Amino acid sequence: MEIIPAILPRDFKEIEEKASLIKGLADIVQIDICDGKLTASTTWPYKKRDQNFESIIREDRGMPFWEELDYEFDLMIKNPTEDDVRQWLSAGAVRIVLHAESFDDPSSIDPVLAVLNGLVEIGLSLNIQTPLDIIEKYKDKISFIQFMGITKVGFQGQAFDPRVLVKIKEAKGKYPEIPVQVDGGISLSTAEQLKEAGADKLVAGSSIFESENIVDTYRKLERI
Repeated sequence: MEIIPAILPRDFKEIEEKASLIKGLADIVQIDICDGKLTASTTWPYKKRDQNFESIIREDRGMPFWEELDYEFDLMIKNPTEDDVRQWLSAGAVRIVLHAESFDDPSSIDPVLAVLNGLVEIGLSLNIQTPLDIIEKYKDKISFIQFMGITKVGFQGQAFDPRVLVKIKEAKGKYPEIPVQVDGGISLSTAEQLKEAGADKLVAGSSIFESENIVDTYRKLERI
C-alpha cells in the first residue's frame, strides 16, 4: 500500500516543519492547496501569498527537501486555469490532483488537462456524492482516481465516510486499470477496509502527523 502523508499548510513554515519529519520515510508528500472558494478553508499560498511561493514558481528555489521528497499538489481551488496549474508545474509537481467539482463548466477541464499531459501524473478527485460517470470522458487522460473519504473537504481530522467503500468497488469494477487513491478519514482501521475494497494509495494527514510516533504509524499503514 502506498501511503502519502498530507499537509494542509497554514503557511510555508508548516510545510518545512512537517516535510522535515517525513523526509527519508516517505517518497512523496501531498500538499493541499485551498483557495477558500471551493472549500471553506484557505491554505498557503492563498492564505498568505509570500515571497517563498514567488521564488518557487520562478524556480529560484525548490520546495522544502525537494531533493529527497516528491510533491503532489491537490488543487482544491475554484475553476483552476492553465496558468494556475503551470505555477504548480514550476513548483516541481510530479503529481497534480484536480477536483471534478472545481469546474463550473465541465468542458473547461480539457485545456487544463492538455497543459499537464505528459508532464505529471494527473489525478481526478471525486467527492462521495459525485457520480462516477464523469470518469468515462477522462479515463484515458488521467493517471489515477482520487476519492474523498470524508464529507467536509478541505479539513483534516474529519470522520471517515464508509460510502467511499462502495465508490471504490464501483470504480474497480468499471475501470480496473486505473489506480484508486483515497484522501481523508485514514486510520489503521479504515485503511484495512479501504485496501479490502480495492484502494491502491492512501493519503493520510492527521493520523500521521498527530500520532505519538510518526515513523511507527507510517510503517503500520504501509504494511496493511
